[in-house]
Amino acid sequence: MLADEAFEYQWPYLLSLLPPAAMLDAGATECGAISRKRSVDSASTLLRLALVYSVCGYSLRQTAAWAESRGIASLSDVALFKRLCKCQSWLGQLLAVKLADRAPIPTSTLRLRLIDATSLSQPGSLTADWRIHLGFDPASMAIDHIEVTDRSGAESLTRFAVAPNEVALADRGYAHRAGLWHIHQSGGHFVVRTNWLNVPLTDEAGARLNLLTLARSLDEAQAGSFAVRVAADSTRQIPSFGLRLVVLRKSEAAATVSRQWARRAANRGCRMVDPRTLEAAGYVFLLTSLPEHVGANQVLELYRFRWQIELAFKRLKSILQLGVLPAKNPALARTILYGKLLGALLLEDFTSRFLAISPWGYPLRLT
Repeated sequence: MLADEAFEYQWPYLLSLLPPAAMLDAGATECGAISRKRSVDSASTLLRLALVYSVCGYSLRQTAAWAESRGIASLSDVALFKRLCKCQSWLGQLLAVKLADRAPIPTSTLRLRLIDATSLSQPGSLTADWRIHLGFDPASMAIDHIEVTDRSGAESLTRFAVAPNEVALADRGYAHRAGLWHIHQSGGHFVVRTNWLNVPLTDEAGARLNLLTLARSLDEAQAGSFAVRVAADSTRQIPSFGLRLVVLRKSEAAATVSRQWARRAANRGCRMVDPRTLEAAGYVFLLTSLPEHVGANQVLELYRFRWQIELAFKRLKSILQLGVLPAKNPALARTILYGKLLGALLLEDFTSRFLAISPWGYPLRLT
């Protein structure tokens, strides 16, 4: 189903996936998205305009013309711009409501949480201007956490609440002491990829470990598991705590590709590549807090699930054009990002429920 068709012909059903009209109006008024109803008669109409503009790739003028031709609203592109700039906090609130609906039912079994982020650039920019932090539940194949920040919002596990029965899977960008300690003290677990120098590791006696020395002791196609400790950080009040380091030697073909990436990254930074980086490219290093009965091979197999969140980002960028950010105005840019993400959740829910057991394909409100 195309997004523009959904917002034109399936709008009443999409609205059934959101709070009732009275709550939408109250939330829009409280957040300042609607101060007076003149050309836009309700919060649901304003939401529809915001989603059409954000998700369908229309310009402000095209969105205004679309609304006029469908008899939805009559306003100029300038008026629409002013309306949309006021929507950012309200759309963020609706996004939080949708994510709260997806909160999992607590269970005693382990639940995987995939964590990653993607960067977006404004028109004409050569650097990352916005960053979207995403949590993904592979069991339900659904997004369960979204946070939008500017370029200063770094990737960190501290952004995510992890329950005691959850296992967070994340790549090397999240291998930092603060994030690992955040998950550890919450009672959750993690499997996080690291490199040879990201996290300072010691043995039980407190002596600094050389990850490459440990890796060299392994035979080919043999996974190793080593008990290690993360060194304390007194400035951030992080004590030393124990983990496991899982190491596996890559095939020569996979190692060659990783070394090529390392050389390209060094060339982009106009620096020489460290020989230890080239050697470490021949291994996979994982830090985990999972108990010993979860073997090294099982930890490595769990980490393979992380690619599901990469596919989720690809779907968002290909289907909803998440990577396209046509606005330089910060307020409008946030509206677009929140609108795209909210539209993604609505269309995801609508599609899954349309294919579900109810013949009519949408939930009924019970009074």
